[in-house]
Amino acid sequence: MSDLEKKAQEEATKKRPYNLREKKEKKAAYRSLIRPELADELYDRILNIIVVQKKYRDPNYSAKDLAKELQINTRYLSAVVNSRFGMNYSCLLNEYRVKDALHLLTDKRYADKNVEEISTMVGFANRQSFYAAFYKNVGETPNGYRKKNAVKSK
Repeated sequence: MSDLEKKAQEEATKKRPYNLREKKEKKAAYRSLIRPELADELYDRILNIIVVQKKYRDPNYSAKDLAKELQINTRYLSAVVNSRFGMNYSCLLNEYRVKDALHLLTDKRYADKNVEEISTMVGFANRQSFYAAFYKNVGETPNGYRKKNAVKSK
């Protein structure tokens, strides 16, 4: 085996941080059952509720709550989120939470807040889920991101 092959094998066997796993593509038949016009309308309404109304900041806001607000079932919601956003419901919320956290971590007004307080402000229920989602979306830890960007702003 060449050095390159050995290195590739080591990379594959190395444990990923925060128990992150590679995404597996699934073929779910119900995703194709929704009319594209309905999916587009629901996409806009989902964005309005989650992003504009900032429902992602509520750690208890579930897919069931959103489906009830949209007056659809959770299967439809799941199909629209998967097809239009390319991720599941919790990944969608976590993405917006992390984007919000990125701003708060670099904002001078929140310099006195620790990372756990910021994670609570953006809607994460616990520290572990915040660190895992942050690392998955940004590629580094929240503390590392904050330190790196604090140095840049000085």
